Amino acid sequence: MESRIKELLKERGITISSLAEQIGTTQTSLSRALGENGNPTYETLSKIAKVLSVDMSELFKSNGLSISCPHCGKDINLKVE
Repeated sequence: MESRIKELLKERGITISSLAEQIGTTQTSLSRALGENGNPTYETLSKIAKVLSVDMSELFKSNGLSISCPHCGKDINLKVE
């Protein structure tokens, strides 16, 4: 989800700090909520979707598959066509 939100932010030219301000939170809190172990509330996701002018389900869509390299741990992104 975090990568999809970052993708949408980039497409719209919005920074994460600007998004945080628009939804009434701090950049740190938003980053923590959207991070790997984060658990954003329905209200937060709803506000994000509104700012990005998308349906909330769009926040969960993926354009590919991401796996971790078993040797180095780096993310490997696979684009599904």
